[in-house]
Amino acid sequence: MNLDKNDILKALSTVQEPDLKKDLVYLKMIQDIEINGHEVSFTVVLTTPACPLKEKIEKDCIDAIHQLVSDQAVVKITMTANVTTNRSDKLTLPNVKNIIAVASGKGGVGKSSVSSNLAIALSQMGAKVGLLDADIHGPSVPMMFGVMQEQPLMRSVEGKELMVPIEKHGVKLLSIGFLIKPEQAVVWRGPMVSSALRQFVNDTDWGELDYLILDLPPGTGDVHLTMLQIVPLTGVVMVTTPQAIALADAYKAATMFGMTPVKVPILGIIENMSYFTPAELPENKYYLFGNGGGKSMATELKVPFLGEVPIIMSVREGGDRGIPGAVNDVIVQKVFRELAEKVAQKIAVLNAAETNS
Repeated sequence: MNLDKNDILKALSTVQEPDLKKDLVYLKMIQDIEINGHEVSFTVVLTTPACPLKEKIEKDCIDAIHQLVSDQAVVKITMTANVTTNRSDKLTLPNVKNIIAVASGKGGVGKSSVSSNLAIALSQMGAKVGLLDADIHGPSVPMMFGVMQEQPLMRSVEGKELMVPIEKHGVKLLSIGFLIKPEQAVVWRGPMVSSALRQFVNDTDWGELDYLILDLPPGTGDVHLTMLQIVPLTGVVMVTTPQAIALADAYKAATMFGMTPVKVPILGIIENMSYFTPAELPENKYYLFGNGGGKSMATELKVPFLGEVPIIMSVREGGDRGIPGAVNDVIVQKVFRELAEKVAQKIAVLNAAETNS
């Protein structure tokens, strides 16, 4: 039998996007339907290339056509993605769809490691990603990406001189560390720090990005207030370790994002350095710094718990060598791919809710 486009659309309207709870046709995710006899091909446009349910959506589409149209149909699906955004104010960073702050209350919890590996994981899944090192006093991104000797070039755009981010491992990078010597201390008062951050945001040619990650310094000070004032944040990822002192400081930082005039959603909690698994005992988990702190924090704040990052030697080694673990370590790649999928998923749901509200 020859297939009919309306029958195909009717069948696909029974397939729900698992996160957004609407059917694919309603969400305009079905495009370019072509029929040739008993063959049908079309494109499914996902809300993010990091969609963790890609295979399920594809299978559901095929099953729907076989069950409701013809079990003899040959179905060919192209899975692609167009990252969504809910930004209405495009005065700042107009070509950036989503801006994610990565924050912690306490230093030393591995926030920059999480930011770097999360950025790489999103890039590996096909997203356009930037990483802004907003820690003026303690920049670490240049070392983590092995680009300490690099300096950003300048480019003239519509008569304005803009900095061009350094690109490494598929991620666009900017940090005060590119503008000073590695051994040089940045002894600046708050207004100077705020001025530098404004330049990083407004005087940089970031190009088109699906996600810009802001690696914030620890605490709740000038940098955080400046970024909340000048950057339209999509959401915040909180990083903590299981220790009580780290959790206490993370609570304070999380509270800060709810105190501002424009409330910033917390996308979820990542617990870093959660446990240690020896190579010779791969089934064992040793919770050296406590157990369950991140999950209990997420429960109390009523936000998602995104996952645990174990103590992995290659994460530390990669940061020291300038090659983050997510670049080439299979275990680290798996951990951060899952985290990246969850973060992208939360953003897609958030954007859909804003669009339909």
